[in-house]
Amino acid sequence: MNAPTAIAHLVPEIKLRPVPPALIEALQARFGAQCSTALVVREQHGRDESSFEAPPPAAVIFAQSTQDVADAVQLASQYEVPVIPFAVGSSLEGHLLAVQGGISIDLNRMNRVLAVNADDLTVTVQPGVTRKQLNEEIKSTGLFFPIDPGADASIGGMAATRASGTNAVRYGTMRENVLALEVVTASGEVIRTGTRAKKSSAGYDLTRLLVGSEGTLGVITEVTVKLYPLPEAISAAICSFPSIEAAVRTTIAVIQLGVPIARVELIDHHTVRMVNAHSKLHLREEPMLLMEFHGSPAGVKEQAETVQEIASEHGGKAFEWATTPEERTRLWAARHNAYFAAIQSRPGCRAISTDTCVPISRLADCLLDSVAEAEASGIPYFLVGHVGDGNFHFGYLLDPNDPREREVAEDLNHKLVMRALSLEGTCSGEHGVGLHKMDFLVTEAGAGAVDMMRTIKRALDPKNIMNPGKIFTL
Repeated sequence: MNAPTAIAHLVPEIKLRPVPPALIEALQARFGAQCSTALVVREQHGRDESSFEAPPPAAVIFAQSTQDVADAVQLASQYEVPVIPFAVGSSLEGHLLAVQGGISIDLNRMNRVLAVNADDLTVTVQPGVTRKQLNEEIKSTGLFFPIDPGADASIGGMAATRASGTNAVRYGTMRENVLALEVVTASGEVIRTGTRAKKSSAGYDLTRLLVGSEGTLGVITEVTVKLYPLPEAISAAICSFPSIEAAVRTTIAVIQLGVPIARVELIDHHTVRMVNAHSKLHLREEPMLLMEFHGSPAGVKEQAETVQEIASEHGGKAFEWATTPEERTRLWAARHNAYFAAIQSRPGCRAISTDTCVPISRLADCLLDSVAEAEASGIPYFLVGHVGDGNFHFGYLLDPNDPREREVAEDLNHKLVMRALSLEGTCSGEHGVGLHKMDFLVTEAGAGAVDMMRTIKRALDPKNIMNPGKIFTL
């Protein structure tokens, strides 16, 4: 494998393409108040949760329908101007940055649940619907949508980045849970891929191609996803460990034993300390597993007892159980607040977030060496992980005005990713490639595979207007 440079993408590559005044005039004529060129609005749509910076887009279109999206894309195509889809803005990899200029299409007003098919366990939504909104609107059906990336992300954004999160160990990722899409292509044509049927062998699997394409092949305007029955019983638990290794070994044993655990999340002692300060909690400041069990009352009890026994063999202690929604929410606050707790622990900092995923049997090999490197670096960091499926995240907390810290963090990230790839893992388990992992994608997939991706991109987007400069360069 050809390794990327040790300090890859310290700054994004900016290659601004002209946005003709005639396009802005055409957008204003078509969209009126739905088109904004105000600097504050453009700046809001020109940044995400990554540590990168780029000039803002030239205009923002607040789409309210698929036709709005199609008309905006058709105008952009006419003038060969880039289009960047925007929803919640929670990306960690620079997906939303206008590195080649262009216009941002805000999809937040497209936030309706269009059809709930409870008998078939499916729902169709517009892309701006968030996961919390979706679960609130369908709770009366006894069903739920399980994909939980932590942030209250939009369903469209989750499909675009092939997101997953805390429940992936049991329910899978967006790849397994998206059945059909409506998409506006680079020419402004509206197409549909997939159906509500559970399976199909009819032609190319365009749905899978578009899920995870990060806005580089089209703008998602409708998503049909799977739903699941709410479990009869849910129990959550936390357990502290004397070391990260003990927590990881427990996780590996649980998964290899085949315990159908719904969630198993790792947070290290730094993260526990940050969360305690942020959320006024009093958790033991030691490495911790947060777990959740779904099923019948008897099944949940049996799963929990099995996991507790395995954890005890590895030094696990201070088990705390929760069966009511209020108690579970309190315990899971530690995990869901981790990112923002970490950011607030160092005022003014920005985070570089890693996203490696390895086969579960290699988790300890990858994670423990990376912890040692992070500790030796002197850079403040936090560690969280969906360790049930081998996915974990370091967050290196940087002073954005100190280039040395950025260089050290990028070097740590480089070593971590190369270690994961050597263990047959991936550079991105769920965040996507965006700007930050483009070089690593070539190392992981190989030049031939990336060239095939470029061929697909050129065929579907010959003017290179769909979120250009992300995943790979043309």
